[in-house]
Amino acid sequence: MIMDQVRKLLASKLTILKQPECPNIGLVGPVRLPVQLEDHEAVFKWYTWLNTGNSFMDKNDILESLSQADLTSHQQSSVLVYGDFANEEHALIRMHSICHTGDIFGSKRCDCGYQLRQSMRMIIENGSGALFYLANHEGRGIGLFPKSLAYLLQDEGCDTVEANLSLGFADDHRSYDEAIRVLQSLRQKPVTLITNNPRKLQSLREKGLLTDHHKSIWGDVSEHNNRYLATKIEKSGHIYDSLVETALL
Repeated sequence: MIMDQVRKLLASKLTILKQPECPNIGLVGPVRLPVQLEDHEAVFKWYTWLNTGNSFMDKNDILESLSQADLTSHQQSSVLVYGDFANEEHALIRMHSICHTGDIFGSKRCDCGYQLRQSMRMIIENGSGALFYLANHEGRGIGLFPKSLAYLLQDEGCDTVEANLSLGFADDHRSYDEAIRVLQSLRQKPVTLITNNPRKLQSLREKGLLTDHHKSIWGDVSEHNNRYLATKIEKSGHIYDSLVETALL
């Protein structure tokens, strides 16, 4: 049982996002989060969110269920917000899929670690923005264990798409619906999306959330990931520019 004083304090930082015929989302924050990016320190506002499953839990329900919810066995998403995100006219956002190997270990088999750090730099330089770090998106939504199997298939000659299909998955299982609901709670004005992925652009465009342009984020091309990047363009329709096209030749 959470003490009344603690419940009152936490409830003031918890927002319930409601949408007809959808489970409630509990959004917590902001939490002050200083971040070190190489030689530069920046302070972000950190939010996390929790999908309540097939229920419509309120603040007290969520707080009282925490100790029994076993949330360490399930991933949760979060978002780093920089500057006056709600009010600035020009804000950048990045919908970044969790990548255990690239983001944490610095794997060169993909460009995810580079995109994560570069997006944060771009948001800081812009003066306003948000980086959504999306759980359950590992390996385009197939999960970490299947991703390791897909890597083994890639070592035997499959490309990224072929490996996922060989394991019985679709090319891309990711959904951005939850992140979009959180975005709408934090900002009402259009945003500029940092991406090469037309599916991400379409997801936000359908909700009327985008400006009329996006920011590409190609980089860190090497012998280890050139086929991976080429497959993104050839089979997944990723938007490319002359810089990456030259690098992949």
